Amino acid sequence: MSKKRSIRILTIGGAAAAAFTLLAAAPASAETEVQAPSTFTSAFTVMATPDQVVSTAGAPAPGEAGATGTFDFRINSDQEIICYDITLTGVTGDYMSPAKTATHIHQAAVGKSGPPRIAFPNPVDQGDGTRTSSGCLQGPFTTGVMNDAGADTGTGFTLAQIEADPASFAADSHTAAFTAGVVRGQLTQVPVGGVDTGFGGAAQAGTGTGTGSDLALGAGALGLVGVLGTAAWIAVRRRHAQEG
Repeated sequence: MSKKRSIRILTIGGAAAAAFTLLAAAPASAETEVQAPSTFTSAFTVMATPDQVVSTAGAPAPGEAGATGTFDFRINSDQEIICYDITLTGVTGDYMSPAKTATHIHQAAVGKSGPPRIAFPNPVDQGDGTRTSSGCLQGPFTTGVMNDAGADTGTGFTLAQIEADPASFAADSHTAAFTAGVVRGQLTQVPVGGVDTGFGGAAQAGTGTGTGSDLALGAGALGLVGVLGTAAWIAVRRRHAQEG
């Protein structure tokens, strides 16, 4: 059995260091907004587009033309914490969803429909047509959507399930005009600290093994995590989304 090691995330400046201090929180009955942990066990990215949206029946249901989304997730499955940085561009209109928010991770493979497992705060317009949302949530998670058995679709879900099979999960957001989804994309695992991570994977904090060339930006890839640290990584991803 391979041994999971932790990744220590580098930060830049006193403010960033304060923002990414480990929070010792008591277990919650539903997801709780928390500070980022000092380590992560895996990371994932999503390049969301309108053409990937499907209906609840699994039929193509294209979202808003020209819209795009980037969803970056860092997970500590030991503490059941997921940190998120979401950017939507070209999305118009109000959010709408039967869930408690309209921005989700669904358990759904490519071209398939599936239940939401995590509901994130909806990205907010920054005044330039770009909508962003960032933070960290600690489970157990709830979505506000009930399954046929009358249980919330977040009940029993753990972040280790994402680490075990990321291709079976998608991220999306929904609006009143595009209720099936305005954009959608599948989760793709990416390096943290410059080496492979995830369920059964390993990465060491602050080893300096990550380089910009190792983590080049592109579709389904994050950049410069090991070199710049989390704070700069967020800025790079947002800039990349806006330029793309």
